Amino acid sequence: MQLKTRIMKFINNSAATFIFFFIVFSTTINAQEIIKDTVKKVTPQKNISQRQKIDGVIATVGDYLVLDSDIDKSFLEISSQGGSIKDITRCQMLGKLLEDKLYAHQAVQDSIVVTDEEVKSKLEEQIGYMVEQLGSMEKAVQYFKKANEEEFRADLFEIIKMNKLASEMTKRIVDKVEITPEEVRNFFKKIPASDLPTFGAEMEVAQIVIKPKITEAEKQKVIDKLKEFKKDVQEGSSFSTKAVLYSQDPGSSSNGGYYKMNKKTPFVKEFKDVAFSLAEGEISEPFETEFGFHIIYVEKIKGQEVELRHILLVPAISAESLKEAKEKITQIKKKIDEKVVTFAEAARAESDEKETKANGGLLVNPKTQDTHFELTKMDPSLYSQVSNLKEGEVSLPIVDTEQNGKKKYKLVTVTNRINEHTADYAKDYIKIKEIALKEKQINAIAKWSEEKIKETYIKINGEYRECPFTNNWLKK
Repeated sequence: MQLKTRIMKFINNSAATFIFFFIVFSTTINAQEIIKDTVKKVTPQKNISQRQKIDGVIATVGDYLVLDSDIDKSFLEISSQGGSIKDITRCQMLGKLLEDKLYAHQAVQDSIVVTDEEVKSKLEEQIGYMVEQLGSMEKAVQYFKKANEEEFRADLFEIIKMNKLASEMTKRIVDKVEITPEEVRNFFKKIPASDLPTFGAEMEVAQIVIKPKITEAEKQKVIDKLKEFKKDVQEGSSFSTKAVLYSQDPGSSSNGGYYKMNKKTPFVKEFKDVAFSLAEGEISEPFETEFGFHIIYVEKIKGQEVELRHILLVPAISAESLKEAKEKITQIKKKIDEKVVTFAEAARAESDEKETKANGGLLVNPKTQDTHFELTKMDPSLYSQVSNLKEGEVSLPIVDTEQNGKKKYKLVTVTNRINEHTADYAKDYIKIKEIALKEKQINAIAKWSEEKIKETYIKINGEYRECPFTNNWLKK
């Protein structure tokens, strides 16, 4: 979505601040400090090992301290995630850290829990990057003025845990924010016509999917194989190893089929029902979902969370089934071309894709949750299938292969092409709602921060007291 630069004038200072740091810290939604550089700038990343500094406490927020070296670690973290640090000052980074400490401090007060397991994987990732940047573990320990690797790891562990607490606290604030259609309308109306955002060229796409039928014999083969895996594990084999070797789930096979989930985690109902019916250490019988057949092994149950491993096997599709599916979709296209039925009618009656058939095959953009796909941001494989179609034209049958290897046939059509245009309330309601909601979330965070700053012990030391903070950290 392309927005004219000048629209930013109509989102308050907190919003402008948010957008800047949202790009840099994409894992959280914070209203961050945007300030001029009145204190020393960060040394470029390539010269980081040459920088000499004296570490010390530069700020206190509640029970948390901010060290001068914490600023350097934050720069390294941004770089490790592919972000740019060239336009971020030390004052700006301190503003970010002060907010994180405030969120973390309040998260503890509100009994938000972050487990050590959640922190450990992130710790190893960040240490790997720091060692790569600085040349060795010894240099990393020396640069951050720690006595040894153990102290360095312990210090970084606490920083990562604090960041996670801050993220969870911010999410709790944002998740409570809702917006009404009237609020969206008022947000849109306050933007002068000359400053309305511009949205790029878009299209709406529909598809009909025919999946080859899987024979009962092929289903039984994978059921028997999963039962064999279960028996082997019960006799001492490693479930994790079998998942690595045999599972056809691309999202978990490489880490031994591991998932951590609660009842709100977006898994299909059949999977969740089985996962939450098992006791710790129990292995399920084979069961079917839309993805294939599974067995689940529950490793740990922690309150409302379950840590599990699973193995997915997908029944093979015979050549005969593929041929039958192609013939069926060819006949559907013939009926549409001959105007016996419309594309939407055929989708509702014949498509095997339950997510789209009720809507006449119309696809929903997973990023925006509306039916518009901006051409410059469209998935390359989908774009290649529809880019040369005229509006209303139906493609030839296309063979699609999913990540797990399952094949299906589909027809696609462009139901609507929308040229680049100035925002229209009726046509672009979903996008406008998203912008309006972000502004409301930012205002909620700003209000929360203002209230918590007043009631929290905060102290800033030395030259950093001269930073022109947006938030009232100095309580003047």
